[in-house]
Amino acid sequence: MQNKTPLKSWLVGAGLVFGTLSAPHTSAGTAFVHLFEWPWNDIARECEHFLGPKGFDAVQISPPNEHISHSTWWARYQPVTYTRLASRSGTAEALQSMISRCHGAGVKVYADVVINHTAAWNGGGIGWGGTPWALLDHPEFSFWDYHPDCPIDNYSDANTVWHCRLSGLPDLNTGSSYVQGQLAAYLTKLRDLGVDGFRVDAVKHMSPGDLETILSQAGNPWIFSEVIGAVGEATEIQPVNYTFLGRVTEFQYGTDVAGNFNGQIKYLASIGESWGLLPSGDAVNFIDNHDRERGHGGGGNLTYRDGARYNLANVFMLAHPYGYPKVMSGYHFTDTDAGPPGNGPNHCNNGAWVCQHRWGNIANMVGFRNDVHGTGMNNWWDNGNNQIAFGRGNKGYVVINNEGGALHETLYTGLPAGHYCNVLTGESACSGAVIAVDGNGYGTFRVAPNTAAAIYAGRMATPCDDCYGQNFPSLYFRGTVNNWGAEAMELVADNLWEIQVRFDGRPLQRFKFDIRADWSENYGDNERDGILDRNGADIDTNVRGNYRVRVNDQSMTYRLVAL
Repeated sequence: MQNKTPLKSWLVGAGLVFGTLSAPHTSAGTAFVHLFEWPWNDIARECEHFLGPKGFDAVQISPPNEHISHSTWWARYQPVTYTRLASRSGTAEALQSMISRCHGAGVKVYADVVINHTAAWNGGGIGWGGTPWALLDHPEFSFWDYHPDCPIDNYSDANTVWHCRLSGLPDLNTGSSYVQGQLAAYLTKLRDLGVDGFRVDAVKHMSPGDLETILSQAGNPWIFSEVIGAVGEATEIQPVNYTFLGRVTEFQYGTDVAGNFNGQIKYLASIGESWGLLPSGDAVNFIDNHDRERGHGGGGNLTYRDGARYNLANVFMLAHPYGYPKVMSGYHFTDTDAGPPGNGPNHCNNGAWVCQHRWGNIANMVGFRNDVHGTGMNNWWDNGNNQIAFGRGNKGYVVINNEGGALHETLYTGLPAGHYCNVLTGESACSGAVIAVDGNGYGTFRVAPNTAAAIYAGRMATPCDDCYGQNFPSLYFRGTVNNWGAEAMELVADNLWEIQVRFDGRPLQRFKFDIRADWSENYGDNERDGILDRNGADIDTNVRGNYRVRVNDQSMTYRLVAL
């Protein structure tokens, strides 16, 4: 009975890995996404139809509290009340439904929470859900619950940063037991709805002790703190002073990666704590976020406008073992204050939304990261400039070409022998090219300019039902022209294997065919009659130029066809 093998794509079962969540210091999963300003109903559908199937660990949502009635994105960061969960993203009922549906798809939900300050815009008004408010008068808080009015004019003094107004926003007295209780009640309410963790906004504007008390009263939920570190600022407000509460945003990571992708990515071999970054287990890292893509809170990040380079930077982030990476996904804008488009993303079929998380290379790398979780980086290679490759233990291997010319290299992957789906050449993980790894762990990669390749153990090429017949399970070309390396041949029709080879015409050009890339079963030609013999003599040729080498594994014949 003949085996069946696909022409271009190979089918493989999915294996999703989801992290666990408990105490503040427990590691979360492997990668999550921020669906910035998405409506709750759209997030629910995205969890079910895309995030869950692709293996995203969690989704970060915009602040669910009632906020000011304003069209800008930053309206979400000016709370009117924590009592009502009526926001631009939807109602409390829609929020609850979304959380349940995301959990059903295996996706956690992290809520962005703003608890340092309340609203200031226009001095007062009516909130998004209809709640009246004034500058120091909100349903939960009055004049006595705020710090005195003062500007933050000295970042080298921690008390000024903790107790004065950020951008004129009324600063809650987070040292007050009453304020702490109200804020803890808000977090508890969200936890009761099923929220799995929190991104806490503007954390360096609250003392670590105040935040610790609030979190303790809320049952010590899993959090990551937004802390933008800066040279010259007070020691007490630097990111490292908040890591005892949970993970912290590592803003320097994105600028470091951008600097190298705009320079030479060969230096990324050592990125990590030695660069001044937080320890990996303390960091939430990202290429960009909703602030940085708008140039707020500092600059220097790659954004969706950088196209292929931004895409490759995300591939690197998801392939590299550092941190707990967050993928940004937002909408197109020219005005940096602009709020989201009036209509939702509609499964990302609305051109007004960027939907970076659905870009094939980014989405498929989440599965890569899940599968290689727990392994370190090894087998680094670079060309001394902007082409790099590295492995993750014996589970995965990635090649990144940040140059304008093609990459063609045979590299040591450290993976077991076999055929692997290049998950970055098709919309689904195994709808593109297949890369063969030989018995010595080497694979040959042809990577077009400004693209990448990635293979991992969880996406092995396997037989299917609707494919070409064959007698050989695989076939490799080996010869003097490729230093006897094993290059996989492609099955292009029943029993017909092909590969394109450039012969140089030198004397003593020789080649053979190897079944499993380990010489255990190989074929040559003893009589030089065009018929293959098992363990036969090397095949010599004096041809020069590009040829298509063909083998028929039924008639056991071979020939060279000039191109």
